[in-house]
Amino acid sequence: MITFAIGIIMLFAGGFIYSRMVEKTFAPDDRPTPAVTMADGVDYVVMPEWKNSLIELLNIAGTGPVLGPIQGILFGPLAFIAIPIGNVIAGSTHDYFNGMISMRNEGKQMPGLVSKYLGPGAHKVYLVVLMVLMILTGVVFVYTPGDLIVGPILGMDASPDQAVIWIVYAVIFSYYLLATLFPINTIIGRIYPIFGCILLISAVGVFIGVMMDGGKNLLNVWEADQWQFKPAGNAPFIPVFFITVACGILSGFHGSQSTLVSRTVASEREGRTTFYMMMVLEGFIAMSWAAGAMVLYNRQPNLINDINATGMVSVISKEFLGSFGGILAILGVIVLPITSGDTAFRSVRLMVAEQFHIDQKPQKNRLMTSIFIFIPAVAILAFAKLNAGGFNLLWRYFGFSNQFVACFALAMSTVYLIVHRKNYFITLVPLIFYTFIVTSYICHAPIGLGLEARLLNQPESYMISYAIGFVVTALVTFVVRKYGFDHREQIFKLEPIYQGK
Repeated sequence: MITFAIGIIMLFAGGFIYSRMVEKTFAPDDRPTPAVTMADGVDYVVMPEWKNSLIELLNIAGTGPVLGPIQGILFGPLAFIAIPIGNVIAGSTHDYFNGMISMRNEGKQMPGLVSKYLGPGAHKVYLVVLMVLMILTGVVFVYTPGDLIVGPILGMDASPDQAVIWIVYAVIFSYYLLATLFPINTIIGRIYPIFGCILLISAVGVFIGVMMDGGKNLLNVWEADQWQFKPAGNAPFIPVFFITVACGILSGFHGSQSTLVSRTVASEREGRTTFYMMMVLEGFIAMSWAAGAMVLYNRQPNLINDINATGMVSVISKEFLGSFGGILAILGVIVLPITSGDTAFRSVRLMVAEQFHIDQKPQKNRLMTSIFIFIPAVAILAFAKLNAGGFNLLWRYFGFSNQFVACFALAMSTVYLIVHRKNYFITLVPLIFYTFIVTSYICHAPIGLGLEARLLNQPESYMISYAIGFVVTALVTFVVRKYGFDHREQIFKLEPIYQGK
């Protein structure tokens, strides 16, 4: 219990203090935002700070901060320290700079920002990877809520040979299409406050349930030897934990959502609350579900073999909140992916439109662009549902690409800070760490190169992958700094200049 309590204090106290430093580094001012200067009634719409904050929280909080920590807690109580430190230093900082830099650049989406600050070569790679990630995100966030609706809520069979699961998938896709087509304040801006209440009630409910347990089932880091569970294959904490627990610590998907909300913020001074602190709240969600999973695994060790992470959502909810509260908590978890999936597809529409210069004011253009996106998404969903292990494969690639995309965003922010002669180490340090994480993971993982298994016949070893990770990290650090300093004057000439009122 002590470790968990320390982690919660680190998350909120650390977030409050560090966010001030991050804000001071960026230095928001009173210049008009894109929501004011470029208002179009569709994507550029001024909305109040409380509504933007709720939308940002729901956009970024998919099933990641629930399913990820449930699996990540298998690494033991060290998770309660890693989540808040990573959230404060990496994840929240990442989200803040993405949103604020976008706001300074007419609400550009991440591909446009990467092109400006990292160059056309990085832009081409990033655009492909990001669009794949966004479509995978949308598919994952149809699959998981659909199965939760049919299973725990309706009490029916969610297997692919049952018509009901496909009907539910179709309903979710239909909602996504509407949310993608209509102006942001028509659907998203109206229903998100309701979803936000359900989300927060479910997370707080699990947290209270954990507290009422008395702490006897929450181990501390110095009691780690008492933790009887291990991740699959005895995977090492670095890098696997940080790939498993993305949302709640750092997620590249969030960059696309921060830039989306940057088009509806009335003042730059709202950025700290809207972007940084909402990520801190996501960290709280992750901590709560991780703690809930640890308590139940200690109470009922058989759960680790009898039920998967998705099933644990229902078990944790009903254990701590009772039947009615459990259903409410499950609804909260259903809300999480749905309120990220809709904006994931919306973000892809904006990226495609921005890349190919398609005017999004006419509804016909928005419809055609959306259809182009939804066709491959439906095909991927069908593959994942109809093939054994299809969804597990989808989830693993989703997790890796999520962190890979975040490295581009951190590199972009680092160059921006170099250009403006500010403390660029605030984003460079997370970039260094996560470059090593994604490189060593993909070099070792079976879904990647599997180097140790192929070259050494030692799948448990990370010797080669760690070595390559160090080399690639050093190279990326050198290249990003060099690019920033070499192009500082050239990029600065393109920056908007604000003379004050």
